[in-house]
Amino acid sequence: MQTAVFNVRLLKTGIVVLLNFCLLSVHAQSVPLPNAFAHNDYFHKRPLFDALENGYTNIEADIFLVDSNLIVAHINPFFRTDKTLEALYFKPLHDMIIKNNGQVYKGCDTPVILMIDIKTDADNTYNALKLLLEKYRSMLSRYDHGKVISGAVTVVLSGHKPYAMIRGEKNRLAFIDEDLRQTGRDSTAVNVYTMSSCKYSKLLTWTGRGNIPGDEQKRLCAYVTIAHKHGAKVRLWASPENSVVWEELLKCGVDLINTDKLVMLKNFLLNYNITYANSAGKLAGVTTKIN
Repeated sequence: MQTAVFNVRLLKTGIVVLLNFCLLSVHAQSVPLPNAFAHNDYFHKRPLFDALENGYTNIEADIFLVDSNLIVAHINPFFRTDKTLEALYFKPLHDMIIKNNGQVYKGCDTPVILMIDIKTDADNTYNALKLLLEKYRSMLSRYDHGKVISGAVTVVLSGHKPYAMIRGEKNRLAFIDEDLRQTGRDSTAVNVYTMSSCKYSKLLTWTGRGNIPGDEQKRLCAYVTIAHKHGAKVRLWASPENSVVWEELLKCGVDLINTDKLVMLKNFLLNYNITYANSAGKLAGVTTKIN
């Protein structure tokens, strides 16, 4: 019996040690972080590349339709006509996917989400965007007559959203980011919405000082449960940029941590996973009686 107990402990301890080793080793390389969302990614010195080098699997770009061109910018891009969505995001992603045999991150089959926040008229901008999506169809997730087929990149539309157009298409290359507070209102559109987002202050006032108020925690968890029931990932934008809030969001089931601080969130998520592994190791040390 003692030998059996020892072997169980040894196996569990070995697993935890391996987890720790893998997580510690990723600091020196780009490892995909499923919870990391690069807000307004184009503000960084090297759009897309800074995010990917820090392991981000969710990246946001705002776009304006200017004379049939899709320009990446936060406000009306009078002097940024060279910053096109294709040049900054689609072409480099396509080149990377070819290099990595069909994946953005080599060895990772999970699609990278490219959130496109539409700042100009929803329908006109989407019509222009569809031409670009078709050009890069081979790398994109798609909806095809009732079935979602994953690609290396999933395009999710936010901002001015072309709801009616998206819902009416039997074959498309884009999905929609739903308002978290409205998730579940239309159960027939489950293949339209892949993400549910909300401004942090619309749900919570807690900034990380002391414990999160019980009513706010319950409210957030309730919305997360509904979104997950409908297959949508949850994101709160404009949340406080600190580890205490981030940890609570993860505990409540929030899938995507929205940030402008790429390195800070990366380090938090890596250390959070190591802490979780260490906690599992303590549980592994509990003696189990074997008859």
